[in-house]
Amino acid sequence: MAADTLKSTTGATGLRRLLLDNGALTALIVLVIAMSALSGDFLTTDNLLNVGVQAAVTAILAFGVTFVIVSAGIDLSVGSVAALSATVLAWSATQEGVPVVLAVLLAVATGIACGLVNGFLISYGKLPPFIATLAMLSVGRGLSLVISQGSPIAFPDSVSHLGDTLGGWLPVPVLVMVVMGLVTAFVLGRTYIGRSMYAIGGNEEAARLSGLRVKKQKLAIYALSGLFAAAAGIVLASRLSSAQPQAAQGYELDAIAAVVIGGASLAGGTGKASGTLIGALILAVLRNGLNLLSVSAFWQQVVIGVVIALAVLLDTVRRKAGAAPVPTGTGNKGKQALTYVLAAVVAAAVMGATSLLHSGSSNAAQQKVGLSLSTLNNPFFVQIRAGAQEQAKKLGVDLTVTDAQNDASQQANQLQNFTSEGLGSIIVNPVDSDAAGPSVRSANKAGIPVVGVDRGVNNAETAALVASDNVEGGQLGAKALAEKLGGRGTIVILQGQPGTSASRERGAGFAEGLKDYPGIKVVAKQPADFDRTKGLDVMTNLLQAHPDIDGVFAENDEMALGAIKALGTKAGKSVQVVGFDGTPDGLKAVEAGTLYASVAQQPKELGRIAVDNAVRAAEGKKVEQTVKVPVKVVTKENVAGFGG
Repeated sequence: MAADTLKSTTGATGLRRLLLDNGALTALIVLVIAMSALSGDFLTTDNLLNVGVQAAVTAILAFGVTFVIVSAGIDLSVGSVAALSATVLAWSATQEGVPVVLAVLLAVATGIACGLVNGFLISYGKLPPFIATLAMLSVGRGLSLVISQGSPIAFPDSVSHLGDTLGGWLPVPVLVMVVMGLVTAFVLGRTYIGRSMYAIGGNEEAARLSGLRVKKQKLAIYALSGLFAAAAGIVLASRLSSAQPQAAQGYELDAIAAVVIGGASLAGGTGKASGTLIGALILAVLRNGLNLLSVSAFWQQVVIGVVIALAVLLDTVRRKAGAAPVPTGTGNKGKQALTYVLAAVVAAAVMGATSLLHSGSSNAAQQKVGLSLSTLNNPFFVQIRAGAQEQAKKLGVDLTVTDAQNDASQQANQLQNFTSEGLGSIIVNPVDSDAAGPSVRSANKAGIPVVGVDRGVNNAETAALVASDNVEGGQLGAKALAEKLGGRGTIVILQGQPGTSASRERGAGFAEGLKDYPGIKVVAKQPADFDRTKGLDVMTNLLQAHPDIDGVFAENDEMALGAIKALGTKAGKSVQVVGFDGTPDGLKAVEAGTLYASVAQQPKELGRIAVDNAVRAAEGKKVEQTVKVPVKVVTKENVAGFGG
């Protein structure tokens, strides 16, 4: 009896010590419990595997960043290096005919080379790590765009299997994540370079005086970070079946957050692979759970930031509790109690916030429909959402809307979550038509009908496509601008985000339309990423080189409005501007006369029709394969009668 009691006490003490020594683990357990309590769809085998897949790329990147942070450095370039490495692999294998094995080695070498450049600039060039890796962030992303010409490149089929599953259930990205984690743990705990990292991070000068070759060690450390970034890029591209030049944007911040949440210090000297893995899982659980709970896409970022801060605070309290060892007594118990109280606060914060922000409380809803939009940082897609929500309310449908933030991999995660949740149907506005294919195929296998809106999905089955013709719209824009200029003049073009189908198609249509007007000369083309502020900046710069232009074609209204601001009093008088989308602000500018015309797609109508078709498909009713919403050129003459 006494022995059993002793074992029980020892076990309880061991569990308590495990939680106290791993603040991030405590936070992860609390999050899993909270999400399981709030959503019945969370704690299922399929969804937990989804969480693992969604954590994989961040975790692999973060393992590489762990080496850097342990040595008191920072690497902001890993997201761009990942995209560049994947682009090199796809380009060399599919466009240059390089054998796939050599293409993979070339991609890995690219990552290592980027890391070595970072290490050289830091060790021998004496640049601060922040500056050196920030420069590489820009260089890597630029080279990725140069190689790909701004367009996604299909990934070799043999490598794309890294995004598949083994035995029909075990995701390969999870296996790669585990292997890379074991490699990280081995390097940190069992090798000379791992011990060197801790020594450099603890006290670089002391490490140097003890005979450690700090400069060469830093070269190796940043090379390892580049190697892991390349591996992450290959896994990410495999999941999407294409190399995206804009992939992994912002992932460097997630990687750093995962490492710090996992217990590493930005001051260096501490950190471990298991902690980094837990940090990556915390981020994945948060995003997955908040999607399942239908939390507003705008509020998700707030909740994630708050919980990250609480998780790190929990770990900080745990460290302080262990900093002043007290063998026995109330002081130590008090600090332990404080740790548990803070853990309870984390749980309460998560449960309270998600319950408060949960917008899907429609028990009477007959069906559940998921809508994944490429971005909500653009009025056009906000209008699609508004039309979809109006129709969903009219039909009594529970509609969950997510924001992919122009990130194809984030959208893939959201679509996987919809599939795991077992929704009646899914509507997707793809960030990239090719990259959405694998996730839509998964929905197809689960028997969930998928409707495309505004952009189609390649290499997958969709019940319907509700869209306007971007190419036709570009042609109409060219005709409107050219005729306004009398068939003669010089113009500039503001392009959308490189790599997106909307930018490619609108640009191609505009170029085709201009063929009928040889007197119109395009003197400059520059991307402004569909953003108003960037449209203002790019237009301001272009006016320095081309002050006497006669017209501007912007591939969306947001960039057109930025251009109007740069043109000042010239807009609508000596310089005619044509936009695209027919957003409310764009139509106001048309009415005011500063924007000559907008090629309007009626985004609200796109949203309404998409929901209607999704509901019909879920009910097994027949829907049209392609539903075209009319495109029209809106000018001052007809803007009053235009209904979005």
